[in-house]
Amino acid sequence: MLGPVIRVLLISVCIALCACAPSSARLSGTELPAKDAPDFTLTDGLTGQTVALSSLRGNVVALAFLYTHCPDACPLTAAQFRAAQKTLGADASRVRFVAVSVDPEGDTPAAIRDFSATHELKDNWRYLTGPRAALEAVWALYGVGSFADPTPPFVDHNDAIFVIDPRGRERELVHSDLVLTNFVADLRVLLGGG
Repeated sequence: MLGPVIRVLLISVCIALCACAPSSARLSGTELPAKDAPDFTLTDGLTGQTVALSSLRGNVVALAFLYTHCPDACPLTAAQFRAAQKTLGADASRVRFVAVSVDPEGDTPAAIRDFSATHELKDNWRYLTGPRAALEAVWALYGVGSFADPTPPFVDHNDAIFVIDPRGRERELVHSDLVLTNFVADLRVLLGGG
């Protein structure tokens, strides 16, 4: 039989441990089942470096599928990413914003540089591209479709942003019409281990 002092001490320890446990706060987008995000390796159109998604572990990753000549969802996503970077402040250093091209023919290094400069995206920003076959494999992993529009240079594609936690697990799916304050709050929850 435990003495009253030891019992109080054990209860206090249990309460402290429960208070320190990570919260399971709900995210604002469509929550995903926290499975490992499919890994892939592509080339950063800005630097020419090969980048594997798994190399970004330890950071929260916002993964979008874009193309540089897009007239609607892609510029909006880029603007949301830039606004999130500004709003996150010091926390932005632990979030990686990544675009995967849905237009390998049109997303040349020059077009990627122009798109990134126009949207003031440079820090913690990757715009990944590669041969069509490599990109099609990535699109399939994430359920993204990319189809030539009958009015070139446009491409029809899904408006999908996958949010991946520091352990490399898919946690949330959002879209370019996201509410910035909710998006930033979600990124912070995941940075905190939520």
